[in-house]
Parts: sequence; structure tokens; C-alpha cells
Amino acid sequence: MFIYLTQCFFFVLQTEDIDECKLPKEYPCYGVCTNTPGKLNGCRPKDKFTLALKVVTGVSVGVFLSVFMCFWLYLGLQKRKLIRTKQRFFEQNGGVILQQQMRSYSSAGAGGFTIFSKQELEKATNNFAADRVLGRGGHGIVYKGVLEDKTVVAIKKSKMMEEAQTKEFAGEVFILSQINHRNVVKLLGCCLEVEVPMLVYEFVSNGTLYHYIHGKDLKAEITFDTRLRIAAESAEALAYMHSSASPPILHGDVKTANILLDDKLTAKVSDFGASKLKPTDEAEIATLVQGTCGYLDPEYLMTCQLTDKSDVYSFGVVLLELLTRKKALYFDGPEEDRSLVSCFMKAMKAGQHEELLDSQVRKEMRAEVLEEIAHLVMRCLSMSGEERPTMKEAAERLERLRRYQRHPWAQADDNLEERQTLLPMEQRDLPSMFRQDVLDLEECSTYTYSM
Repeated sequence: MFIYLTQCFFFVLQTEDIDECKLPKEYPCYGVCTNTPGKLNGCRPKDKFTLALKVVTGVSVGVFLSVFMCFWLYLGLQKRKLIRTKQRFFEQNGGVILQQQMRSYSSAGAGGFTIFSKQELEKATNNFAADRVLGRGGHGIVYKGVLEDKTVVAIKKSKMMEEAQTKEFAGEVFILSQINHRNVVKLLGCCLEVEVPMLVYEFVSNGTLYHYIHGKDLKAEITFDTRLRIAAESAEALAYMHSSASPPILHGDVKTANILLDDKLTAKVSDFGASKLKPTDEAEIATLVQGTCGYLDPEYLMTCQLTDKSDVYSFGVVLLELLTRKKALYFDGPEEDRSLVSCFMKAMKAGQHEELLDSQVRKEMRAEVLEEIAHLVMRCLSMSGEERPTMKEAAERLERLRRYQRHPWAQADDNLEERQTLLPMEQRDLPSMFRQDVLDLEECSTYTYSM
């Protein structure tokens, strides 16, 4: 019984309420002190989340949400603006017309041309990185690209384009894409959703003819047969564009930098940056003369009319570069010797044209071939377009000369008629030493030279 009463006494003592508000030292309180019966500590702890902090937090969250919504809205507007801009450029560059042409051609079984997006080409070139640059020119920059299917391509990013060219671009570029010739760089597609359209070509591995003949290793030998073959292949490509393409196509900027070489040194004419369809109206005049100094047809400069004979003149300069291994324009020498064409004309007058040729060519070229090829160059470089040969004629002549260089008729058992076909019409049945009338390009008069 005693033990039970003692336990009850202790229980009463333990359950006796303590007013902790009266004992602040023993029961410190940081908030509003409220005594709660039956509890040891009824003091509410200090409220760390004050009203001011609540207001600041609320305002901060509101501002953040507002900024986030504005930013999201801005991104949405920018995206819509970018889409509208791309669509505007696409339509402006004739994308709708091009799509219609592609559909009609694909239904006829002639496809292979692709309209690329800007994003695809950026990805292919690592955002047009500097280490992807293959070359720079008057019309733009060419980049090496790798498409998603691992196809290696050359992407030309042009600098500018005339308004008239922009209107005609889609139609002309599709016609160019239909050219299928082993000596013409294949146009694979284009990108129209940029201000100036980009062109996508097949990649040709060995660089340009310019770098091949004027590169760092000038001591490297280039056989005369290789030079003659490259010239013949280039002429054949231009002849195809002039005569076999429908409609005929004029290149407009023929030069060694626009002739590429593959791994077998096969020539491929490239860069149709200045090219255009042959005008049906002969009176059509260019508002802007395009081309490269040293290769430009003087008649084109005077009349502003680009013709197939303008390409012939430029090709004549290329042929001269191949034979001499000298640049079309050489600014390090005296002023009168800066033009390769001018130097050749003066050398022809003085009968010293052989000295202008590269030592390798002089060593390998036969005398009869020298006579023929010098005459061909002179005709190509004539001031009058009417006196120049067609590219088809030049290609055939070069191919005959190449065959003759390899198998001279003087050492063959062919009959006279077969031998004569290797010579030009005006030289048949003539002695090997002969005289020819050639137009003086500087004085516009006729003079004679002996070979």
C-alpha cells in the first residue's frame, strides 16, 4: 500500500503543470510565450520565415516566372521569325519552282538532286569551320563537308548574287544538275533558305589544276602527255556544255583554279559561279562583267556579251599555262611582261615562242606538235570571237595531237589519207616547213611567222 501511494505521489508531481513563461531562464522562448497546461514547454519557437522574407520570396518567384515566360515567348517569336525568313529566302530563290521541277523529273525517273537545309550543311561543315575551307575565290568560299550518309562533298558558300541571277537561279541550277559528264564536277544539290544560295558539289580529291602546275613543288615533273590529256579533257567538258547540253551552257569563268583533278589526275571542270544559259536573244547584255583578270575575253569586256567564244579565249589561256607552267598574270616582273598572253604574242612575233615553253614540254614535244598547238593557242586567243575555233573543234584537235604525239604518223605504216586527218585542214598536203597568217592581237593586223 505504501509503495502504491508513493508511485501516485510521483505521478502527480510529474503531471503538475509548469508555467515556463514565468521561468525564461530555465525555458528560453524566442517567439510569443504561451503556457500550455500539461506540457513542459508551450513556447512557440522563433518564426524564422518572417513576413518580409515571405514578401521578398513571393516577389522573386513572380519576377523569375515573368522573365522565364518573356524569354520563352522571345525564343518562340525568334524561331517563328527565323522560319519566316528561311521561307522568304526559299521562295525568293525559286525553291517552289525547283520543287515542282524535281517532282516532274523524279516521276520521269530523273532524280539525284537534293535541296538541303541550312542546318544540314552547318552540321556537315562543323558550322563552316576554318579548317574545312578548301579554297577561296571571287565568288565565295568552298568548304569540305561530310553528309549524314558519310558522303564527302564540296559546299560553295557564295558572297553575293545579282537580283536578276536570283530570279533565274532555281531554273538554271536544276539544268546544271542534269549535266552528267565524266569531266564535269557533278552538282548534287543546293540550299535555298539563305540569302545567297549555297551549292553542293561532288568532292574531287586532288585539288585544282592551278595548284598542280603552280604549287610549291615546281621541280616536280609533269609529262607533256599528262598536260595534253588534261587540256583535251577540259576542252571536251566545255564542248559538251556548249554543244550537247540542252539548253547550251556557258561557263563564264574558265581558269586553272576552276579545273579540278581527281586521284587519277582526270580533269573535271567546276565552279559554275558565273555560268549562265546561252541567251536565246543575241542582243542580251550583261549588267555586270564577271570573270577573272588574265582570262577575260577582251571582246566580252568591250561588248558585255558573254558567248561560247568567251570560254574559248579563257581556255586558250589555260592551255598556255599548261604549256609554259607560268601564271596568267605575273605581278613580280616588269609591267610589259605581266600578262602571259602578251608575252606569248611577242614571243610568236619574234619567233621565240619555243623558249617560253616549260623545259619538260620542250624536251618531250615533237616539232610538228609544237607547230600545231601554237597555232591552236593563237586561234583561241584571237581578238575576234569569229576567228576562234569552237570548243568542240579545239577538243578534237587536242585529242588528235595527243594521239599523234604518242604514235607519230611519220613512223607508222598508215596511208596518206589517214596521216592527213591528224593535221588541220589548212595544213594538209603542205610541206612541214610552212608559213601561216595569224592575227596580230596587239595591232589588229595580219602578220606572218615561220614555224
